[in-house]
Amino acid sequence: MGRRARLSQVKEEPRTLIFYEAPHRILECLQDMESVFGGERPALLARELTKTFETLKGLPLAQLRAFVEADSNQQRGECVVLVAGWTAPESEEAVSSEVVRVLDLLLAEMPLKRAAALAAEITGVRKNVLYQIALEKQKDH
Repeated sequence: MGRRARLSQVKEEPRTLIFYEAPHRILECLQDMESVFGGERPALLARELTKTFETLKGLPLAQLRAFVEADSNQQRGECVVLVAGWTAPESEEAVSSEVVRVLDLLLAEMPLKRAAALAAEITGVRKNVLYQIALEKQKDH
């Protein structure tokens, strides 16, 4: 399985993610992280820990990638990347892709109102939020 596919699996993980990466792959790894997690996700590059040229650089992923890209010295030595865990958007209407997947599965098997109610019981998301999402999905079809 490719790196982007693996990163996609942990995209909505709320805990801090820790990656050990080889120096010759660090730039490509940061590019993939930026692509999957978004350029605004906070991250920290810890390079050459406990050694003379130790580097700790914390920036949003887009800026961290640009920092590493601009300085080839950052592409040497032992690299550890810490990525902040996913946080749900502030909007109450925003729901995770897993909640939408549950709702889609239920919509395929039962009426909209029942599917929204059952999805709410399963996921803990408010029923009226799921009902509105289901209505929007029906409009799109």
